[in-house]
Amino acid sequence: MKLNCVAIDDEPLALELLSKFIEQTSFLHLIGKFSNAIEALGFINQNEVQLAFMDIQMPDLSGMELARVLDGKKNSDKTRIIFATAYHQFAIEGYKVEALDYLLKPYSYEDFLNAATKAFSYFERQEQPKAEPTSVDSSTPEYIFLKVEYQLVKVMLKDIGYVEAYKDYVKVHLLSKPNPLLSLTSLKSMEELLPSDKFMRVHRSYIVALDHIDSVSKNVIQIGKNHISVSDNYKDAFLEFMSRWMN
Repeated sequence: MKLNCVAIDDEPLALELLSKFIEQTSFLHLIGKFSNAIEALGFINQNEVQLAFMDIQMPDLSGMELARVLDGKKNSDKTRIIFATAYHQFAIEGYKVEALDYLLKPYSYEDFLNAATKAFSYFERQEQPKAEPTSVDSSTPEYIFLKVEYQLVKVMLKDIGYVEAYKDYVKVHLLSKPNPLLSLTSLKSMEELLPSDKFMRVHRSYIVALDHIDSVSKNVIQIGKNHISVSDNYKDAFLEFMSRWMN
């Protein structure tokens, strides 16, 4: 699945950067870029656009005003928004129009990719009820995309055993491979990306897949041959999970 996207920004350099990031992301398809929100609205009304990346402060029609117009469309036709702006004070308003994410300029490709992946997961969940019923919870995505070296790699969530912080990277330890994937992102970003009902942060350096826990001894989790400590800061949340598990 690819998401049809538009980029909207009245600043030429910002518009080019946004367009470039969309074009280099494998699950996004750039079908239009606009320096004027009114022109963008006309295009969106005539075409199937799933996702709009846009600035807020623009002449004639602001990004927030455009978002309110788009928010009034029927759910089945609604274009979702990711704001890309230099003004953090609009964040609360962004949530009011149900923006999927909020990129604060200047943002990196890693920031952009995290927001785009969140949007992809959202649309994937919208599609799942149309599929044949399965035993899998339809609200939970089945995979994510990670930036590994110079490419985006599709990673099945059920294949992740645990995630480990490693300097400016994370190591994603998979059940199917002997060596972990090394991705340029933070553990905090991974924590936000992974579904909270399947993954839990148990240490400043570790996130574990709850379904793959083999045993727990005192404050140590075993996943396969690997032993992971539960630190004091995360102990209460983990013990609460364990109490539900035992019941």
